Amino acid sequence: MQKPLFDAAVFDFDGTLAELVLDFTAMKARVGRVAAVFLPDVPTPNGLPALEYVRFLSAAIGRDSAEAAARFELFAARAIMDQEIEAARAARIFDATRPALAALARAGTKVGIITRNCRAAVDIVFPDAADFAGVILARDDARHVKPDPRHLLDALAVLDVPPARALMVGDHPMDVATGKAAGTRTAALASGRISLADLARHDPDYLADDVAALVAMLQ
Repeated sequence: MQKPLFDAAVFDFDGTLAELVLDFTAMKARVGRVAAVFLPDVPTPNGLPALEYVRFLSAAIGRDSAEAAARFELFAARAIMDQEIEAARAARIFDATRPALAALARAGTKVGIITRNCRAAVDIVFPDAADFAGVILARDDARHVKPDPRHLLDALAVLDVPPARALMVGDHPMDVATGKAAGTRTAALASGRISLADLARHDPDYLADDVAALVAMLQ
């Protein structure tokens, strides 16, 4: 059998393997409402993703009280998870996801999934994910979350594949940045909310409309 181009392909989840239903603006608004209990004036996210916004607000609250910051982080985490689970109940796996991942496995490429989403949401949308992926590291499974490259590197360690023989696949520039920082090749898919033209500006190694088109390129 011909050696595969990559020994492992690690995928983002929302927008890559499954419909992207999450409303991140609404999520950050929820976080801001939680912060308003602890801060008289809540700073806007100013472009920060939700998890980073939580850390930013926690640092502001922590200047007056470490205990209050810890309570805020707990309440904010619950607010985020509640919204993730609500969104998961309205989402579905793309029709091409299972066949594409199965095709990679048949070709000798190990499959992993890493996501900033919670594990409960992944389990709702893709309950049989473990049948297709050798490792799944959701936010609550991981020691670090992307764009920290250790999220990807920890998944590759489980798969026992070096970064140079791996491909990071996602629908967002953050996924491309994560792969580059970890030393993998990168693939960007326009199956989320970002166009091929915008993804191309981040110089991924592969560009494709969706997971099926990418797997066809790799075979």
